[in-house]
Amino acid sequence: MKGFESLDWWVLGAYFAILFGVALWVILQKNKDTEDYFLAGRNVGWFMIGASIFASNIGSEHVVGLAGAGAESGMPMAHYELHAWIVLLLGWLFLPFYMRSGVFTMPEFLEKRFDARSRWFLSIFSIIGYVLTKVSVTIYAGGIVVSALLGMSFMEGAILTVVITGLYTILGGMRAVLYTEAVQTIILILGSLFLTYKGFEAIGSWGELKTLVGSEHFNMWRPASDPEYPWTGMVFGGAIVGIWYWCTDQYIVQRTLAAHNIEIGRRGAIFGAYLKLLPVFIFLLPGIMAYALKQKGVLSYERADQVFPVLVQTLLPTGLKGLVAGGLMAALMSSLASVFNSSSTLFTIDVFKKLYPNSSEKRLVRIGQIATAIVVVLGMAWIPIMEKIGGGTLYRYLQSVQSYIAPPITTVFLLGVLWKRINAKGAIATLFFGLLMAILRIGSELIYLDDQGKLLEGADGFFASFAAINFAHMAIIMFIACVIICISVSLLTAPPALAQIQGLTLGTLSKAQKVAAKTSFSILDIAASVLLIVVIIGILIYFQG
Repeated sequence: MKGFESLDWWVLGAYFAILFGVALWVILQKNKDTEDYFLAGRNVGWFMIGASIFASNIGSEHVVGLAGAGAESGMPMAHYELHAWIVLLLGWLFLPFYMRSGVFTMPEFLEKRFDARSRWFLSIFSIIGYVLTKVSVTIYAGGIVVSALLGMSFMEGAILTVVITGLYTILGGMRAVLYTEAVQTIILILGSLFLTYKGFEAIGSWGELKTLVGSEHFNMWRPASDPEYPWTGMVFGGAIVGIWYWCTDQYIVQRTLAAHNIEIGRRGAIFGAYLKLLPVFIFLLPGIMAYALKQKGVLSYERADQVFPVLVQTLLPTGLKGLVAGGLMAALMSSLASVFNSSSTLFTIDVFKKLYPNSSEKRLVRIGQIATAIVVVLGMAWIPIMEKIGGGTLYRYLQSVQSYIAPPITTVFLLGVLWKRINAKGAIATLFFGLLMAILRIGSELIYLDDQGKLLEGADGFFASFAAINFAHMAIIMFIACVIICISVSLLTAPPALAQIQGLTLGTLSKAQKVAAKTSFSILDIAASVLLIVVIIGILIYFQG
């Protein structure tokens, strides 16, 4: 991101001025209680919810990584972005049960549907996972981006990012996160759209782009035996991870819980699903354009993670470089703010309030602020370790780790909502079984695979073969095993009491709840959802090479 001129710095400065103006305005509103601090008073509109879902998902490592993947491998990674249909699943299937139960967190929902054991498992598991994965990766990416942008050291860049983001998250809570993310989403999309436009301008036409890169770069459907992007793993394994991430993870679901009612929350999810399609065209496609421009000799890069910065340097005029740099900063800060807020919500509601149920609302808000500060400090303490490990290897492992932690959680939530016969014993058995399988898989990878994810020379035996299975295919195997465990244990033990699970699963809705569900959407909501599915199918058909 070198080559900044005065106008670029002014644009970047204006972006930060607007951002902090919005944050300050929200902070001055004050947070009266936990509902205000953690869920913005449950009075957020669909636009804010959709923008926040998008901004929470798109981190700076996502932007840089997708552009690099587009340049190196072409369209296969688009499968993950086309899982936008799963965001619809959040709005239409899961959200009504969450909002009907009145919960703040996903572990809290598990307790209402099953028992306290499931709640404690998911609470502790999620908090540790957030600090070691989402916080650490985002901080690492922040150090890289900010140091390159502002010409400071990695450590200074990482600390600056964490402190600034942590400050407005602590003071403003969920409302500050939502409003700043709305601004960040607009900046990120506008800047990236213009970069895509300039890429087309440099290449000439869509036909010229296809000619330069070849049909393989435009083919999303790789053979099932492909070591990196097997279509079976991308479609089915990706869907299992997608349901966990989009429909059950506090990080995303908390945005929809901030809605005043199910209708607004669902519309926010639908809008977020449409925004989720954009990365294919504003991050992945520019990466493919970079590959084409490299063939033409217009630009050059050595590594995949250089693609996005090189595009910005080469194609954008003065002023717009600052706007896109602001977009990168926006992606970084919005992801970090979201995980800070989600971590503090989980700790305050699922741990502290559980241990001290008589705490006042004012005390819980204060504990939430302290918890956020602790996560900020833990994130900063993790920076030296992150610097030693390095981003490439760690990011590769983190991508695969998601495929191992998702199956048991997806199983418990999906079966728990769809089938009233699933009980607490089945749920907790599934969660612990999934955790054991994940530990065995990750341990096998660390022992038998090299930094590139390939088997070490001479490695053989069951665990070596176990480690060599493609991570997306591993998600499918684990999911099937978890479904078998969950159903088997549930059927072999007593069914749950109907009074406990009333309204929390499809088979227990009252007549009034069914009527309320039917009146919670309009023909416009249905049409928008169907259109999204049609667009996704069209993209899948078009990119067949």
